[in-house]
Amino acid sequence: MTLLTATLLHPDGEAQKINYPTTKKIDHVDDYHGTKVADPYRWLEDDRSDETAAWVKAENEVTFGYLGKIPFKQKIFDDLEKAYNYPKFSAPRKKGDYFYFYKNDGLQNQSVLYRQKGLNGTPEVVLDPNQLSADGTTRLTVFSLSKNGNYAVCGFSQGGSDWQEYQVMDMKTLRMLSDKVEWVKVSGAAWQGDGFYYSRYPKPEGSALAAKNENHQVFYHKVGTAQSSDKLIYEDPTNPQRFHTVSTTEDEQYASLYLSDRGKGLDGNGLWVMKRGEAKFTPIKEEITDFSYSIVENIDGGFLIETNENAPNGKVMKYITKTQDWQPFLPEKAEPLLSAGTAGGKLFAEYSKDVTSRVYVYDMQGKMQNEVKLPGLGSAGGFGGEQDDKFVFYTYTSFNYPPTIFRYDIASEKSSIFREPEVSFKPEDYETKQVFYPSKDGTKIPAFIVYKKGLKMDGKNPTVLYGYGGFNISLPPSFSPTRIPFLDQGGIFVQANLRGGSEYGETWHEQGMKLNKQNVFDDFIAAAEYLVKEKYTSPDYLAVQGGSNGGLLVGAVVNQRPELFKVALPAVGVMDMLRFHKFTIGWNWIADYGSSDNADEFAYQYKYSPLHNIKEGGKYPATLITTADHDDRVVPAHSFKYAATLQEKAGASSTNPLLIRIDTNSGHGASNTKKALETTADLYAFVFKNMGLVWK
Repeated sequence: MTLLTATLLHPDGEAQKINYPTTKKIDHVDDYHGTKVADPYRWLEDDRSDETAAWVKAENEVTFGYLGKIPFKQKIFDDLEKAYNYPKFSAPRKKGDYFYFYKNDGLQNQSVLYRQKGLNGTPEVVLDPNQLSADGTTRLTVFSLSKNGNYAVCGFSQGGSDWQEYQVMDMKTLRMLSDKVEWVKVSGAAWQGDGFYYSRYPKPEGSALAAKNENHQVFYHKVGTAQSSDKLIYEDPTNPQRFHTVSTTEDEQYASLYLSDRGKGLDGNGLWVMKRGEAKFTPIKEEITDFSYSIVENIDGGFLIETNENAPNGKVMKYITKTQDWQPFLPEKAEPLLSAGTAGGKLFAEYSKDVTSRVYVYDMQGKMQNEVKLPGLGSAGGFGGEQDDKFVFYTYTSFNYPPTIFRYDIASEKSSIFREPEVSFKPEDYETKQVFYPSKDGTKIPAFIVYKKGLKMDGKNPTVLYGYGGFNISLPPSFSPTRIPFLDQGGIFVQANLRGGSEYGETWHEQGMKLNKQNVFDDFIAAAEYLVKEKYTSPDYLAVQGGSNGGLLVGAVVNQRPELFKVALPAVGVMDMLRFHKFTIGWNWIADYGSSDNADEFAYQYKYSPLHNIKEGGKYPATLITTADHDDRVVPAHSFKYAATLQEKAGASSTNPLLIRIDTNSGHGASNTKKALETTADLYAFVFKNMGLVWK
């Protein structure tokens, strides 16, 4: 018996002709190593022009007009809102006498920061970001407490932008001081003494949301002073496209300077340290290479450092400062090392086995003591704390296991549930299975398939295939409350773990970067073919989805295999592979993508760039592009030019809608809960309408 509750639309719900806005074309051509490339929509890159604003308005009128006529869209929103409306907590973090945690009552636009004395104390509000803007789009991005807990750096972002403003809170009165630090980006707040290190850019010239960001600087801010008096700690104007960030050890005795140069295609970092009281940093790893180095903790006479030098799966080494010797601590294993952190005199190491977590506890000599027993095959995170902690909190989740907070007692080596969510659905009603399917070159690719138990596999199930495949980022099992209503409608969710990520260490990453990028697209196409072959779905019921680098993925695969998908959902995608490095911090992606400034890399990028491979008169899936006006990571010009080109070349010949949805006061992700729910409802409505289904 099938649990599919969707039905076919009547003829009056069939596709109808859409009148797309007329987009002006200009005569602009670039010469890339002798190849002439037209860019007729270059003018859409100007995010401050009246012409661009008028184009955005016209496109949104068409898109929201289309979405507004879908009769079951409100029902979808109501179902999503109901599924999302339950209290959500973060794991507590201890500082002094207090435990700090975030809580969202259910539908609050932003989670609220609380603290309580001891585990049984009465929670009090530390900061409620919902009070900071009328539309709830100002986010708390950083909360960093000083060692004594007397002060905290609070970082704020407005409208989804990556730009942050730092303020300082007096933790005795819970009031903000007059301190204000602006133009912060790619930074944390690293306390040392009566101030903190942070990283910023000079105030941008031109558009704050699109101008290229260069000359990343490290400053030290002393509490109670103006930003104009902050001390410049480090800059390198001769290498303007480098990141420079600082962290400090728990005892604040050392500051660590991390240098990266991804703009030159280098995937690793340099590492320098400065002891408290010293005037300058000294190198542990002076040169920037493709190897990464990260200090886990300082120990007597040196540091524990996590690195992938000559260890693609990662390892932890002990560095002796006096002799500059490196000694083994945690050797490389067959599974990639995801993270290493210390608490209570122990080291916690999380590994990934076939994209699911394994956590082990070691003493400070590197001897394994025990494995942390997890509830099942899922994701665990948050291990770490201070050296005098008796226990740590961690969060475990999977596709049908809502995030649950566990308390791990270090002495007894036992875990217990500290807080479990109050959700209204039964996890046992849903099934998650992991499969391994062959890609084009025979490589076995893992994927998770999630659906409601009892679903009939007859090739007619609405299916969303999701992927990313890049930047050494893994897609482990995770829970989404807004996925449950889709599964209840007979939907199938599939998450493919493509090459380019970190699922199997640096080797897996390298197989999907630069001149190997086509492997990622082949992996995704093979996932779709597998789902069709095994009758989970068919091309008439298959939607493909991805965001950012995943948006690029969707754009590339629908160009290469448009007949394989019914719906395409590229979000905030990198669609112009020839110009991505011209905006904000896009140059940072050269390490993964290569650059059109290089002749060989240009030739490779030009073959798959979503913008440049749209076919004249092509038959494309129903496409809903999503982006936002405050996305200053992947600037919306990528999606603007892609949408204009898709409508120009395929709009007249396509029976499917080719639309772009441009959110306002939002960024690379939804800037508040309401916007996230609205976007998700629109996506599901678009999927079901174009599959000829009804959401009941």
